[in-house]
Amino acid sequence: MLLSRIQFGFVVSFHILFPAFTIGLASWLAFVESRWLRTRDTVWRDLYFFWTKIFAVSFGMGVVSGIVMSFQFGTNWAVLSEQAGNILGPLLSYEVLTAFFLEATFLGVMLFGWGRVSEKLHFLSTCMVALGTLISTFWIISANSWMQTPQGHELIDGVFHPADWTAIIFNPSFPYRLAHMVLAAFITTCFVIGGVSAGYLYRGTHREAATRMLRMSVLFAAITVPVQIFVGDLHGLNAREHQPIKVAAMEAHWEHKPEGEGVPLVLFAVPNEAAERNDYEVAIPRLGSLILTHSLDGEIEPLTAVPASERPPVKPVFYSFRVMVGLGVAMLLLVLASLWAWWRKRLYDTRWVLAGWRAMTLSGFVAILAGWYVVEIGRQPYVIYGLLRTADAVSPIEGASVMASLLIYAAAYAIVFGAGIWYLYKLVRKGPVPQSPPSPGAVDKTPMRPLSVPDESIEDTAAKEGA
Repeated sequence: MLLSRIQFGFVVSFHILFPAFTIGLASWLAFVESRWLRTRDTVWRDLYFFWTKIFAVSFGMGVVSGIVMSFQFGTNWAVLSEQAGNILGPLLSYEVLTAFFLEATFLGVMLFGWGRVSEKLHFLSTCMVALGTLISTFWIISANSWMQTPQGHELIDGVFHPADWTAIIFNPSFPYRLAHMVLAAFITTCFVIGGVSAGYLYRGTHREAATRMLRMSVLFAAITVPVQIFVGDLHGLNAREHQPIKVAAMEAHWEHKPEGEGVPLVLFAVPNEAAERNDYEVAIPRLGSLILTHSLDGEIEPLTAVPASERPPVKPVFYSFRVMVGLGVAMLLLVLASLWAWWRKRLYDTRWVLAGWRAMTLSGFVAILAGWYVVEIGRQPYVIYGLLRTADAVSPIEGASVMASLLIYAAAYAIVFGAGIWYLYKLVRKGPVPQSPPSPGAVDKTPMRPLSVPDESIEDTAAKEGA
């Protein structure tokens, strides 16, 4: 069981990064193309071509990792598939029918149709790809949310049967998870774009394109980061209602406090699960109650309210939650600093602000992983919360077989995704270069071939930039 959990966690950790990135990137491409159609400014066109290449590679790696992940339901989690397949199967099938087919239909036109179809049709294709990524998110989050807060089903002889599809799809935690995940995807892409543009400005390259990307990133983050904090608060209140022990693990809250004392906000601690206490605790009195219950003396259910066998692993949930929240606070502070520099008309020249964006380029990915660990580890020891334990859902196969497949996955992912990430790095280093028609007899390097390798090596590009 432990090896199967590690394998699923390993595979899903890779998979979630690429779809999350492409969700935001597809919408960014739709915005950039709309700006090109409205202004006819070639900088917007060059930005579209540049980010389309990155989207194509990321989309491909997301598809590959998703196929591998789906196999595990039959190999490592056959009991889960057998007992919950009547519900999870249709939900995942709806994702394929309504989202993946939509994306696949218009993706080819988006990637290869520039100059071959009308501008309106090409823009429609980009918008449809963006819509497809959002529809895909809808169904995936619905399936996962049902496993977290199941309802609308009948349990007959240990098998889940759908009784009310509306209740299944729109289960109690679904709206909060969907909003939280979509915003997380948009913010992740926003900080990648902002970090890349800050890198160009820091080095003095692609300045015109970089200023536009950074300006849009600051504006977008100024709206979405505060909204995400608000949505996260609503999500936490929902979790306290439906998964109180998960919230207790997030806060490492072990026992009821005396009446009127409230719950402290634990800034740092080393949860001691054996002794059911926190070591080296640093906490702010009552602030936990204010955040979790919106009252200074509110109470939440402690970990000791249930037997140890019903609690999730506290340390990974506790620390992952603080990583996610800490990065959210850092994003907010960076946005405020950027707005201040913009107000002083120094946004593109303030080195420490640009350095901050560069440092936070990949922060969204880390925050998504940390949040995902909170969600998934926090529902343990259940795979379907309160109804099906993880130990009862695993396939009855030998640990050696799971270990062998885990090692094969690790080796394959290191090669495939290592090469893909290196290629993305090369694309980013080259940047949004101006596009021009190919000369007669030249190899076609136009946007109709988004996976074509950049003409210059990293070393050549770096030498030209004087890096």
